[in-house]
Amino acid sequence: MILEKYSWGIGDRFAHQGEAQLKAIIEAQKLGLEITPVWNKSNREHTIVHSSPEGTRKEADNAVKALGWKGSYRVDADHINLSTVDNFIDNSDFFTLDVADYIGKKANDESIKKFIEKSKAYEGKLSIPGIAEAFDVTPSLIQAIAEKFCYAIEEAHKIYKKIEASKGKDNFITEVSMDEVDQPQTPVELFFILCGLAQVGVPLQTIAPKFTGRFNKGVDYRGDIPQFSKEFEEDVLVIDFAVKEFGLAENLKLSIHSGSDKFSIYPIMGQIIKKYNKGIHVKTAGTTWLEEVIGLAVAGGKGLDVAKEIYCNAYGRMDELCGPYATVIDIHKKNLPAPETVKAWDSKKFANSLRHIPDDPDYNSDLRQLIHVGYKVAAELGNRYTDELVNNKEIVGQCVTENLLERHIKRLFV
Repeated sequence: MILEKYSWGIGDRFAHQGEAQLKAIIEAQKLGLEITPVWNKSNREHTIVHSSPEGTRKEADNAVKALGWKGSYRVDADHINLSTVDNFIDNSDFFTLDVADYIGKKANDESIKKFIEKSKAYEGKLSIPGIAEAFDVTPSLIQAIAEKFCYAIEEAHKIYKKIEASKGKDNFITEVSMDEVDQPQTPVELFFILCGLAQVGVPLQTIAPKFTGRFNKGVDYRGDIPQFSKEFEEDVLVIDFAVKEFGLAENLKLSIHSGSDKFSIYPIMGQIIKKYNKGIHVKTAGTTWLEEVIGLAVAGGKGLDVAKEIYCNAYGRMDELCGPYATVIDIHKKNLPAPETVKAWDSKKFANSLRHIPDDPDYNSDLRQLIHVGYKVAAELGNRYTDELVNNKEIVGQCVTENLLERHIKRLFV
């Protein structure tokens, strides 16, 4: 199974926006952009909203049937590990192997020795075509990389082999994810990570490294944009070299994660992948959930009441909701409006505060991040929330489609 050149991860917490998301992909197709939709949902999200991977598969299949989509589409077991993968095997054909938690854990001496032996050929000045300066690869650098990443590489192999045993070789797409960590992986580290993955036999088609800067949930990239540009371009060139050097999949490409609205760096990524004629996989994750809340606010009435209730409850449970996402949010409570203030807002004020239009004077990035991680509150509302999604399907769907097409896809490709 081969993943196409351009693919887009479309997370959907409550599995109501499959058609609205696919409409954005169809509109992009009319612009000449061939993008493969990939419905993704993590075990954490399933646990919180009490859903199942089967529901994600049904959502994708139903959307494709309803809109007559003839192109490829995938269902991603997002951020799975050895303990959670079993639940996803039957209904997924794309597996994001999340090994971030294993970075820094030391593998056994024999594994480290094998890694070092394989890597010794690259000691000295490592020149990669397109990168101006050669990397200085010392024995101590290889040793440090081995001790930092060998365990994670082995874990990726274990997860992959478990999936392969059930689904068969070449019947699914493999991604390796290392993005939800504090420290970025450098381009030279990425090179040796790919070396290690090739050595153990993980046939990955996408890899999601951690880059410099903050990819906070629901808001724009924060960081040194020229440095990001340099890292991204070097990573593209490293992958191109590694494919040839290690016999990895020819379509191997970068995957950009973390659910952030990467507005300021989309044009940079777009320019670089066009420059080298490379593919990309992008995940927008929870931005669909935010557009649902915006749509309910715009609808007014009970929809607005539910949107306000979600914010007010999330405000009172901030520590609980933010804990699991500590590495990908920066919320300053002093910038959050008090619940009593929000209760007095009209539809326009609430929607403008939440919708990601930075130039709007009402926009509040702290409020947006809090609601982003507050989907547990909506899940606890049960039918009160999902009934409003159904009752306001057209308005909510328009918000979802417009956000994905205009603020994401066009920013990257157009």
